[in-house]
Amino acid sequence: MNFDYTDEQQQLADSVRKVLAGSYGFETRKAILHSASGHSDSAWATFAELGLLAIALPEADGGFGGGAVDLMPVMEACGDALVLEPLLDNIALGGRLLAKAGNADQRGVLLPGLADGSIKLAFASLEPGQRYSLMPEATTASAQGGQAGGWLLNGAKSVVVGAASASRLIVSARSSGSAGQADGVSLFLVDPQAPGVRLNPSRTVDGLRAADVHFNNVALDAQALLGPAGGAQPLIDEAVDFATALLCADAIGAMQYANDATLDYLKTRKQFGVAIASFQVLQHRMVEMVICTEQARSMAILAAAKVDDPSVSPRERSRAVSAAKVKIADAARQVSQEAVQLHGGMGMTEELKISHSFRRLTMAAQRFGDADHHLERYAALD
Repeated sequence: MNFDYTDEQQQLADSVRKVLAGSYGFETRKAILHSASGHSDSAWATFAELGLLAIALPEADGGFGGGAVDLMPVMEACGDALVLEPLLDNIALGGRLLAKAGNADQRGVLLPGLADGSIKLAFASLEPGQRYSLMPEATTASAQGGQAGGWLLNGAKSVVVGAASASRLIVSARSSGSAGQADGVSLFLVDPQAPGVRLNPSRTVDGLRAADVHFNNVALDAQALLGPAGGAQPLIDEAVDFATALLCADAIGAMQYANDATLDYLKTRKQFGVAIASFQVLQHRMVEMVICTEQARSMAILAAAKVDDPSVSPRERSRAVSAAKVKIADAARQVSQEAVQLHGGMGMTEELKISHSFRRLTMAAQRFGDADHHLERYAALD
């Protein structure tokens, strides 16, 4: 398997890194982090100008028809810069679900705006008390006068990244069947400003803006249904696998920064008149960090290749993604902890970027399922 990026992919990654280095430095990021919205409109407009929001959209909908492998170098650059804008949630979750499940009218109205940055999407899937389950139980949608008459949405969703800034929420809800059944799960487009929708904003440990969302008798028209009624679960599983593969790439970018910053520190920090990089025990620890990152990178590339390959079965795709996520979670813990320890006490200060990378990697290890969750899923798919 070829692990090298194509010239086009590498050129795009270099362009993204150059833009982020010039306009998204650490001090700029701290200002965005502590702003009221927690994201930068100018950065989002730049992402749209670079075409990042349209890479994964189908060519028929004005996108570039790219996949996870095409987006990997972009996500690595975002992980390096610790980008706070919900890029992954828009292109890998919201945009992918809309492109896969939406009818011509829904795609025509929303996808051009997603590509040019004027529309943002957020996927509301997790529910209180359900951990990482992607099957809705407490959130329900009741048909009113048949499907042509619309729907009534009730329930709650937890930790919806990007919800506060979203133009539309894509909400999973049970429209038929029993809890735990794949049949009966539907997707709905919901205006976050609609009557009966209430958001409780929060901030994740790595600084992303999220919200718990509550739905109380939210009236939806027939056009709110996204895809087939009761048949959305396979689409959800595929989109989350796609997003998980890209999250792995984001984590690789953060790990690479942690390695580079730690090595620079070891070369400049002196004890007993010599750089501590000359101490063999620290050299061994640094080598372990690099090996761990490279192993995780290989698994991330494999996962991205699997989610892009239409000949791969859903079972094989999910196994590859779970295997990669387990490795990423383990590597994220080892690299982030070693980086902080090798920096000493200053490694956890707000003023040092390495502490923010630690939080980014901590979140990456948990989002879309921690190592235990994916080990169980991998075993169940055997």
